[in-house]
Amino acid sequence: MSKIPSPCIDVCKYKRQGHCIGCGMTKAQKSLFKNVKKPAQKAGFVQMLMSQQQVMGGFKHWDKAYARKCSKKGTEFPPKT
Repeated sequence: MSKIPSPCIDVCKYKRQGHCIGCGMTKAQKSLFKNVKKPAQKAGFVQMLMSQQQVMGGFKHWDKAYARKCSKKGTEFPPKT
């Protein structure tokens, strides 16, 4: 099984109330993802981030950029729940 890549898409500009304009994570969330070890927990984290993005609005470009990153890493893009 391939590793689940970080939801970060390398934009890293924190202008939306402390959330990155690229991926929607806060600095604390980015640090937290790095410390998560189990694949199921990483997948859950990505699902949580996707739900957070839907509530906050915006970040429309993230899906395409993250899908490309997942493809390069040989893992599937997580389905929306």
